Amino acid sequence: MSTFRRYPGTPFNWRGVVTPAIKSLIIACVGVFLLQTLASLIGGEAAARWIVEQFGLIPNAAIFGLKFWQPFTYLFLHGGLLHLLLNMLMLWMFGCDIEHAWGRQRFLTYYLLTGVGAGLCVMAVNLLPMAFGRPALAGAHGATIGASGAIFGVLLAAAMLFPDRQVWLIPFPVMLPMRVFVMIMGAIEFFSSLDSSGSNVSHLAHLGGMGVGYLYLRRGSFFFGMRNQLTDWKQRRLRKKFELYSREHKDEPPSHPDRWVH
Repeated sequence: MSTFRRYPGTPFNWRGVVTPAIKSLIIACVGVFLLQTLASLIGGEAAARWIVEQFGLIPNAAIFGLKFWQPFTYLFLHGGLLHLLLNMLMLWMFGCDIEHAWGRQRFLTYYLLTGVGAGLCVMAVNLLPMAFGRPALAGAHGATIGASGAIFGVLLAAAMLFPDRQVWLIPFPVMLPMRVFVMIMGAIEFFSSLDSSGSNVSHLAHLGGMGVGYLYLRRGSFFFGMRNQLTDWKQRRLRKKFELYSREHKDEPPSHPDRWVH
């Protein structure tokens, strides 16, 4: 049993009005980018680096430096104009119809949940070796910035809500169903995350956003299955108790009617 509703495949409305949550997120990200640019112009590279160190996601600093706000604030920082434009374009393309289906509050909740969840996944993967007495991965000291983790969560939701909607695979003249497109994107991110040569792209955040989004959307199915398993276990337990009681008392005579008091 799923907790989300599927919608028929129809073309994207490129001329649609920007929905309230999408508009708020775009304004927030653009506003923060302007502050980053202004700080860089006034204070130079040192000011820009300070903003990233304080509000970007650095796993080691977030945990041991007690900068617990970083898994949230990193979503609004971007590394350049192209980075910002691509993220906001994808948010608008795939997010508006989801907000139409869910409403502003639920969409914002999902966006922030997948974005923060993606950041926590980055932290967990990079710091996990420390739990076994080994040094943290190199990514534990690097900064992750950008809304891409939440954007990939939005992509996953679009694939689950509009699985048959056709998407143009730019720049190739190919149209793919939304679910196939997202599966390809997920596979690319997975195999890219295995590359040890290093990259400026946080593939872990992308995969984390998709994973958290999937768990959130399918939570009803998981809990429903767990509830059924628990109910079946209780029924089997009661049946065994009844069978044991029947075997132990099968040779006893029936109770005398006078035993009951009315």
